[in-house]
Amino acid sequence: MLVDTTKQCQFLNEIQDSCVSAFQQATKEGAVCDEALRGCRFNIMDVSLHADAIHRGGGQILPACRKVCCGAELTAKPRFQEPIFLVEIQTPDDAVGGIYNCLSQRRGVVMGEEPISGTPLVMIKAFLPVAESFGFTQALRAATSGRAFPQCVFDHWEEMGGDPLDPNSKAGVTCASIRKRKGIKDVIPPAESYLDKL
Repeated sequence: MLVDTTKQCQFLNEIQDSCVSAFQQATKEGAVCDEALRGCRFNIMDVSLHADAIHRGGGQILPACRKVCCGAELTAKPRFQEPIFLVEIQTPDDAVGGIYNCLSQRRGVVMGEEPISGTPLVMIKAFLPVAESFGFTQALRAATSGRAFPQCVFDHWEEMGGDPLDPNSKAGVTCASIRKRKGIKDVIPPAESYLDKL
């Protein structure tokens, strides 16, 4: 969201479209690893514009506004969000231990366990990060001798632990791998590098 919180700034209505375009570009490809931003609010606090209209065109405003948005993103303690699956597992009640073990190895969180009436089966509901779900079905079948039947459905987004700007955290390692895969420089530029170029 881009919010105008300025007080009595002249000519702001003339550059509104350029600011919106710059905001859309900055949020489509963020400064951390060129991924889309979610749940962000940018406040326009103050604007100093040239009195001559020729110097307030999109060519001047768009790059400057985009750099400001990227610099503000880096100063706001950005965090990664990862998709989470809701996993429903049907299994006999004597195979539950292997399921708990398999889920705990993959950062899964069990939300509930309830017996299915009239059968010797148990329904286990758990949240599992999508990144950890690759090979989950095979590991689960190996842990339960093929007696567990999982179903994975996307449920929600959840904040990943750690700071992506810290290279030693899990989020930092993920950020470095994304940047390497996309062919971007390994090091995230500091916020000052965006603001100094204005």
